Amino acid sequence: MRLSAPTRNHADIVQAVVASSTAGARAGFAASWRRSMIHHKLDPAKARVSDRLTAADIAARREAAGLLLRVATPVLDRLARAACEAGCAVFLSDAEGLVLEERMRDADRKAFHGSNLAPGSDWSEGREGTNGIGTCLAEGRPVTVWRDQHFRSTNTGLTCMGSPVFGAKGELAGVIDVSSAREDMSEGYARLVALTVQDAASRIEADLFRASFEGARILSTGALEETPQGVMLLALDRDDLVIGATRAARRQLGLDEAQMGRVPATDLFGTKRDEGQGALAEAQRAEMVRALARTGGNVSAAARDLGIGRATFYRKAKALGLTV
Repeated sequence: MRLSAPTRNHADIVQAVVASSTAGARAGFAASWRRSMIHHKLDPAKARVSDRLTAADIAARREAAGLLLRVATPVLDRLARAACEAGCAVFLSDAEGLVLEERMRDADRKAFHGSNLAPGSDWSEGREGTNGIGTCLAEGRPVTVWRDQHFRSTNTGLTCMGSPVFGAKGELAGVIDVSSAREDMSEGYARLVALTVQDAASRIEADLFRASFEGARILSTGALEETPQGVMLLALDRDDLVIGATRAARRQLGLDEAQMGRVPATDLFGTKRDEGQGALAEAQRAEMVRALARTGGNVSAAARDLGIGRATFYRKAKALGLTV
């Protein structure tokens, strides 16, 4: 098949950037182009066969991502109500770049499916080169891939805005992507859509975390709500030990999976002990506070709940600086 001039020109540009030691600084996705051509051995001028998984295989992949899909569905629906009116389509992929969900107007379906953006299609960087889903997964960050920033010449009619969704253990769980095939898509509007996509990804990540630690106490106040690096949430057990943390919280607080269930939440925030008091005294004070809370401030009832006398309760409260 003979290539058209625009197709050939784009492929030539990609090849020149990959081969140049200086052009990379001028091309925002040079590293992705290099991965696509050198590591994945893709040809920017060659169109990929529009192969998709069978219905049975798609069902299996959707079942494996059941919690993600359940949590993401209402967020995708809200995002689609705004994006689809502007001629965009909304997609959700799994952590391997396979498209699981789509939202689009019927009138736009032919354009997106014609570009192989449809459930069951593989948009990993290893299959499509630089794109809003695959490059987002490869680099673990939000990306906006503007038309000719795509690797394949056949994808240069698309503008794709992707944002990663991280799972309850900080792992990549998937990508939300909003794509447009419109020629009049402006860069300013694309930036606005990209921010909306990032907000939706953060919402899904937070809801996914809460669903994964159902029954645990979720710490989400103050500095732990959200940062530019993502949602910061902690899951605490009944003893206030950290049993879960989002990716941003792990990075910010220096946590890893081996520490889960071993670190008291108070240790993470530099809570100071009163002079002369140790961890045991703090635990006693916390238990007394909880007993008072359960009994509505009734000291006698709280003392009975703890199995001690009322006078002993008052004496310990005074020693621990607890006002009753």
